[in-house]
Amino acid sequence: MTALFHDIIFGPIHSRRLGLSLGVNLLPTDNKLCNFNCIYCECGWNTSGMRPQFNAREEVRRLLAEKLRDMVAEGTPPDVITFAGNGEPTLHPEFEAVIDDTLSLRDALCPTAKVSVLSNATMCGKESVRRALLRVDNNILKLDSAFDETVRLINGPQGAYAVATTVERMKSFEGRLIVQTMFLRGSYNGQIVDNTTEREVSAWLELVAQIAPRQVMIYTIDRDTPDKELQKIPRPEMEAIAERVKALGIPCSVSA
Repeated sequence: MTALFHDIIFGPIHSRRLGLSLGVNLLPTDNKLCNFNCIYCECGWNTSGMRPQFNAREEVRRLLAEKLRDMVAEGTPPDVITFAGNGEPTLHPEFEAVIDDTLSLRDALCPTAKVSVLSNATMCGKESVRRALLRVDNNILKLDSAFDETVRLINGPQGAYAVATTVERMKSFEGRLIVQTMFLRGSYNGQIVDNTTEREVSAWLELVAQIAPRQVMIYTIDRDTPDKELQKIPRPEMEAIAERVKALGIPCSVSA
């Protein structure tokens, strides 16, 4: 069963990719707010007709400070402070200011912690978002396919979206990013879903080489998904894709 995050600060949880992670949710706590509608999203489907609402910068800062102080006092500071939650965090109108607050709190209270943002990369054309992402430790941007039609099927972008535009924006970070990709197969609305075919993987690898990120993270389904016809990719297949990334000279981690 898919589930929302009902708190602004959630966790800590043991992330497959990031370690002991304290989550920050800038989106509503009672519904999802995203400009993607991914068929694998653990938060479920987008809710139509909802007015965009964001958690106030001041409240995020206050609650994050409280939680960090508690964790440090208990001797269990987080490995990472992760912006994720119920949708796309970079949609927040004060995203850059929130990142400024977070970096200041991190430096003052738990300087060993990293700050990570999990984003679908759609807002990277906004200069304030770009500046903020360049300041965090882990700028993790989604690229699930090299083909627009596959992205439309898997990610359900709301409004205009082009892989070519996204790739150009990723390239502009000049390596200061991590590419994250979900591999899966199955069916959705009677259409075959599979971004592990040779056509898909070869084209994706070409784009990864162009983007030249400092790292690639590939993963597969681990939690409940809104579309119940999806399948997890076996680890040996994931490892084979990772080896092809490493052959490009780019480190690649696998969560499967």
